[in-house]
Amino acid sequence: QLLESGGGLVQAGGSLRLSCAASGRTFTNYAVAWFRQPPGKEREFVGTISTMGRRTKYADSVKGRFTISRDNSKNTLYLQMNNLKPEDTAQYYCAKARTTVVDKDTSEYDYWGQGTQVTVSS
Repeated sequence: QLLESGGGLVQAGGSLRLSCAASGRTFTNYAVAWFRQPPGKEREFVGTISTMGRRTKYADSVKGRFTISRDNSKNTLYLQMNNLKPEDTAQYYCAKARTTVVDKDTSEYDYWGQGTQVTVSS
């Protein structure tokens, strides 16, 4: 089970830190990622991180503003979001990959959390 937390309402330019805690199974041996689904739109890739955290990949829309990290000792994934924009408003989901490969494709992820809402006001 993956459980996201840390979402909320923030003004444009503000910051939030999302967490994703895994229980029941470890995701230490897998890549993990954040995706988001804006209102009325399809789910989209945000960022992904390799097993030991050495490799990351981001969507162009968040590059330089968002940072993904993981603490394998706590079985937890994080997303630090800075300089938030209204277009970042979405339901944010964490996901575990099927393998160690970092990827943008949702089909490469087999476990998903329930999501946490992030709303950025202008």
